Amino acid sequence: MTKKKADPIWEAIRTEAAADATHEPMLASFLYSVVLNHKCLEDALSYLLASKLGSDTVPAVTLRDLIDDAFASDPGIGKAIRADIKAVVTRDPACRGYSAPLLFFKGFHSIQAYRVAHYYWISDRKPLALYLQSRISEAFAVDIHPGARLGKALLFDHATSVVIGETAVIEDDFSMLHEVTLGGTGKAGGDRHPKIRKGVLIGAGAKVLGNIVIGEGAKIGAGSVVLEDVPPHCTVAGVPAVIVGYPAHGLPAFEMDHRIKTE
Repeated sequence: MTKKKADPIWEAIRTEAAADATHEPMLASFLYSVVLNHKCLEDALSYLLASKLGSDTVPAVTLRDLIDDAFASDPGIGKAIRADIKAVVTRDPACRGYSAPLLFFKGFHSIQAYRVAHYYWISDRKPLALYLQSRISEAFAVDIHPGARLGKALLFDHATSVVIGETAVIEDDFSMLHEVTLGGTGKAGGDRHPKIRKGVLIGAGAKVLGNIVIGEGAKIGAGSVVLEDVPPHCTVAGVPAVIVGYPAHGLPAFEMDHRIKTE
């Protein structure tokens, strides 16, 4: 008989949830429903997402079956979920443990719900994927086209009003704040959205538009409008954005330092 592999992230989540249920009895029912009644992280997450995305027309019980099927069919989703939790824990000073992203952070929720929608998009069940995109946008105020390609170890801090277009690509180890758009420049079709390389950090309210490349380890200042390629390991800011310096860290997504240093 094969012994089931240990999952330290899930064990940490369960330990934290049990302690919180004891410390705050008013939340005990919630914590048991979302965490302590489940056997693994995927089960807990599918329950939570289904409860948030369910509607009168497509109830939570139906959505949960769809989410469970996606998780079971693509083991890469589980690996990405855990990498995303680690990213939040290590980069967000507001995060008080491994359970917080699962329970409370809609940036994390929106990414994991996107992963399900993307699974159905590439499985040629596009109407279902688009339905999920619509519900994700309504529930979390985050609009990610299911055709976009997102890596792992991602942090969407706060995440409200994030928009990511159909042909956008985000590589691993990426961080951004709220009100960021990775969009097109107009009515052009085809491959029309940004390609974000590893380790990029994007500040709140930035707009990155068109089929452009943001190089590895680049940093984009808050409120900037980026319309051209950004070389690797450069800091850009302004409207339109120009190079104003160089990040102190090779992969600024890890540091989450949004200050612009021009010296």
